[in-house]
Amino acid sequence: MLQNIRDNSQGWIAKTIIGLIVVLMALTGFEAIFQAASHSQDAAKVNGQTISQNELSQAVDMQRRQLMQQLGKDFDPAMLDEKMLREAALKGLIDRKLLLQGAEDAKFAFSEAALDQLILQTPEFQVDGKFSAERFDAVIRQMGYGRMQFREMLAQEMLIGQLRTGLAGSSFVTDKQVDAFARLENQTRDFASLTFKANPAAVKVSDEEVKAHYDQHAKEFMTPDQVVIDYIELKKAAFFDQVSVNEDELKALYEKEIANLAEQRRAAHILIEVNGKTDDAQAKARIEEIQQRLSKGEDFAKLAKEFSQDPGSAANGGDLGFAGPGVYDPAFEDALYKLNKDQVSAPVRTEYGYHLIKLLGVEAPEVPTFASLKDKLTHELKTQQVEQKFVEVTKQLEDSAFEASDLAQPAQELGLKVQTSAPFGREGGEGITANRSVIQAAFSEEVMDEGANSTALELDPETVVVLRVKEHRKPEQLALEAVSKNISEHLAKEKATAELKAKADKLIAGLRDGSIAKGADYEGQKWKVQEAVTRSQEGIDPAELQAAFRMAKPESKDKPVYGSVVLGDGSLVVLQLKGVNEGAAASDEEKVQIRRYLASRAGQQDFAAFRKQLEASADITRY
Repeated sequence: MLQNIRDNSQGWIAKTIIGLIVVLMALTGFEAIFQAASHSQDAAKVNGQTISQNELSQAVDMQRRQLMQQLGKDFDPAMLDEKMLREAALKGLIDRKLLLQGAEDAKFAFSEAALDQLILQTPEFQVDGKFSAERFDAVIRQMGYGRMQFREMLAQEMLIGQLRTGLAGSSFVTDKQVDAFARLENQTRDFASLTFKANPAAVKVSDEEVKAHYDQHAKEFMTPDQVVIDYIELKKAAFFDQVSVNEDELKALYEKEIANLAEQRRAAHILIEVNGKTDDAQAKARIEEIQQRLSKGEDFAKLAKEFSQDPGSAANGGDLGFAGPGVYDPAFEDALYKLNKDQVSAPVRTEYGYHLIKLLGVEAPEVPTFASLKDKLTHELKTQQVEQKFVEVTKQLEDSAFEASDLAQPAQELGLKVQTSAPFGREGGEGITANRSVIQAAFSEEVMDEGANSTALELDPETVVVLRVKEHRKPEQLALEAVSKNISEHLAKEKATAELKAKADKLIAGLRDGSIAKGADYEGQKWKVQEAVTRSQEGIDPAELQAAFRMAKPESKDKPVYGSVVLGDGSLVVLQLKGVNEGAAASDEEKVQIRRYLASRAGQQDFAAFRKQLEASADITRY
């Protein structure tokens, strides 16, 4: 019963332009003209804060990509209405800006430390249960973000989330509301259905109808806005063959590596603390008593279990396990490294108190041979040189591309090849043209409209590219021949469904006036009877189920209510609602879930109302 809760151009043109300028000057003065020009890079302003055209382009691209993922690979991007996409994206950006301002006004905050923890604990950024910087970079790069961009976006999302949670958490639900919802949710219905299958193949669509639809919806049949780019790709891996290391450098690094290897010592200790209850003299006297008992042959481990005040090791006979230099207190470590195996130290004073230390064992380090480490050391030394060279050449590439009018000169200077992409649109293409940074750069005003080379774009830690637009393919009208088949199929389906609707209306009219018997077959179709159907009943098309539960309750079983619904495949179902059965009272567990769901829904409504209030009181300018 709770499944629904869980789911939820000279001439007259020039004169016209000049006329408009004169009118503008007369009405608002020269200042208005300069202000209009100054906003050319802005998409909107919300309470004095701007939304740039670049932000809008990014939002449109993301929205387009999400729609294409939802609609499937066979969907034609040309069918998307660019104007509607931009309007929806701009509204989303304005809403976001308003909410961020609302969160700021309400003094919500999200610390850098909390942000760090959120990133570290996100499963998508982990490998084998631990945070991986490489995985993090790969994931956010695929999303089109750099590290700082992603952190800023995430911080904003958390602030909006706090605002939403704060409003939603203040909602409450009464017992009567819970009971009423439970009765409705548990309600069942008795109905019969008769299905007419659509047959678009049997419907004829004339060329004239196709042409009329094409002319009427011309804007829907456009090629996408596309570019072809030239680009230079700089790969870090290519520099490994250009650097070398000598034997002396390798041996020096080897010596440094093995010098860091140290023996591990296994220590046990007995600790008597110096604290508020035991002063220095008392602790010292106590440790000396234990030392005397050891000298008489008593077992160290047993005395540690009995007297040591280190809760972490006492139960294990004072055993601290193996550890290398730098782990213990300097005084403790100094004493430990002077002991021979099984020897016990004199009392040692540290900041914790007095210790008796016993050396249980020594584990000598395994020193790898030079030969076994040579490949690893060679890679490390080359990597250091490659990193430095990659940074230097990247800077050289960026400077050269900035000064050049094309990519031929930078490519020649650096011994690189100018490559050309396949055409791609704002939704991206394949290879590097699927990268969000590349898409944004290619469709930016500076690169696409002004013909400049892009800055150096880091696609990943190993790859940098510079690009320029070779060809801009603006949207063009698709030929009728290219889309006529799709139009014909669309119109055929519409016609077939319209014919079924007329048939259904005729049937329902006959059932209501009694000229057609209620349970009789109709044109060879039999009624399918369903009893005590729930809102989440399996085996029934969701559209049919929803339609049945939207119908008004019959006065009696002798006076059923009729309706119809069109299914996703174009078929039409005639419904005969015979009865509505009141639902049973909810259990305590169900009431808890219902209360939580209703409170959440009320919170969402409160949040929507708050957002609407922010918009109503805001100063919003769209450019």
